[in-house]
Amino acid sequence: MNEQMVRSIVEQVVHKLQEQTEQNSVPIAVSARHVHLSQEHVTILFGPQYELTHRADLSQPGQFAAEETVTIAGKKGSIERVRVLGPVRNATQVEISLTDALKIGIKPPLRQSGDIKGSASCVLIGPRGSIVLEEGVIVAQRHIHMSVEDGQRFNVADGEKVTVVISSERPVAFHDVLIRISDRYTCEMHIDTDEANAAAVSGVVTGTLLKGTTTS
Repeated sequence: MNEQMVRSIVEQVVHKLQEQTEQNSVPIAVSARHVHLSQEHVTILFGPQYELTHRADLSQPGQFAAEETVTIAGKKGSIERVRVLGPVRNATQVEISLTDALKIGIKPPLRQSGDIKGSASCVLIGPRGSIVLEEGVIVAQRHIHMSVEDGQRFNVADGEKVTVVISSERPVAFHDVLIRISDRYTCEMHIDTDEANAAAVSGVVTGTLLKGTTTS
């Protein structure tokens, strides 16, 4: 086999690997601490008949960052100017990182968004009032939003867990990444600030989705 044939085979293999990586590529976004509020709690924190003010659209259709911020307080301290996301929800939910939790002295469980039963408590403080939130504080489980078409393209099902490899300056393989499929979603993986720092993620970055979650 001559040198030209060897080079040709290597180029074909590299090209095929690049195609596979691109096909399994998912955009990644860092989800900083934020709060989802019920309309009842919007009223308490910001005043009667108050409505959230649109600041900027988020990647998921219909979701937006609001102009409003609140303070989250725990036993050891507080975090000010935490962004409220809209639209309002049926139940208030606070999403923070483990580092945030240690800072203010609370112990939130790792949960899928929306699963707040028996989760941690905190105090929310707004310009017009405050709330003792008995439950609702979580550390969000890393996950990938996908449309139905995305799920078919990646050959994954709603509720399935996969591995995503990030090739950054500090390469990391994130296991147990939850797949969430809905016709309301756009394909995007969400990690929190602790996870982003571990992988040295900043700016626009993608990961490679791999079927399976085993760490062995």
